[in-house]
Amino acid sequence: MPKQKTHSGAKKRFKVTGSGKLMKQQANLRHNLEGKSTRRTRRLDQEQVLAKGDAKVAKKLLGI
Repeated sequence: MPKQKTHSGAKKRFKVTGSGKLMKQQANLRHNLEGKSTRRTRRLDQEQVLAKGDAKVAKKLLGI
């Protein structure tokens, strides 16, 4: 039986914590940074826990 391959896009975007939660990088930090306050860019720089429904799909893509 062939093995399930890990989704290349998913493995670049999500990180699994020790407890099994999936972390993602917050959006809106790629361009037009001059228009965003330093406070906002610092907040956006933190990783976020993936929502429960999204995590279910992402785990399937990662083969977890």
